[in-house]
Amino acid sequence: MMDFFRATEALMRMDDEAWARHANPWSGYTRFASAVPLFFAIYSAHWMSWWALFPVSAVLVWTYLNPRVFSPPMTTQSWMTRGVLGERVFLNRKAVPIPAEHERMANLTTVCAVLFAVVAVYGFWVGEFWTAFAGFFGAVLAKTWFVDRMVWLWEHMKTQHPVYAAWNRADWTAKL
Repeated sequence: MMDFFRATEALMRMDDEAWARHANPWSGYTRFASAVPLFFAIYSAHWMSWWALFPVSAVLVWTYLNPRVFSPPMTTQSWMTRGVLGERVFLNRKAVPIPAEHERMANLTTVCAVLFAVVAVYGFWVGEFWTAFAGFFGAVLAKTWFVDRMVWLWEHMKTQHPVYAAWNRADWTAKL
C-alpha cells in the first residue's frame, strides 16, 4: 500500500536527478514563494470564473518543473537543502528505519497542513478571502514546520547509511 508521502512523490514524478536538483536551495525557496501566486490564482476564480484555470495551470506547471530547472547544490549546508535531503530520508524510512519521533512529527505536521488546507478550500469555495487566506497561510506554515523537522531528521540520519553520507558530501551520483 502506497502512503500519502510516496503518492505525492509519484505524482510529481520525482526521480534521483529531480531530487538532487530540488535540493538546490533556490528550488525549495522559489517553490515556497510560488504559494502566493497559487493562492491568488485560485482565488481569482471569483472574478475570472473558468478563466482562472490559466493562472492556476501556470503555477501548477511551475510547481512540477521547479525541481528540474536548478542544478544540484554544491554543498549541503543550506537549511532548505538539508530539509529536502531529510524528506528523501523520510521517504526511504521503510528501507532504512528512522527514529519514531521523526515519523510522528512528520505525520503531525502533515495533518496540520491538511486541516489548514480544508479551511482554505472552504474559504475558496464560499468566497471568504480571509478564511481562504488563513487556511492557506496555515498550510504553508505547517509545510515549513515539516521541512524544519526534515532538517532535524537529516542531521540525525546523515551518517547512518552510506548513501546518505554520500549525499552529505554532495555526491549526487549515489542512489538508493
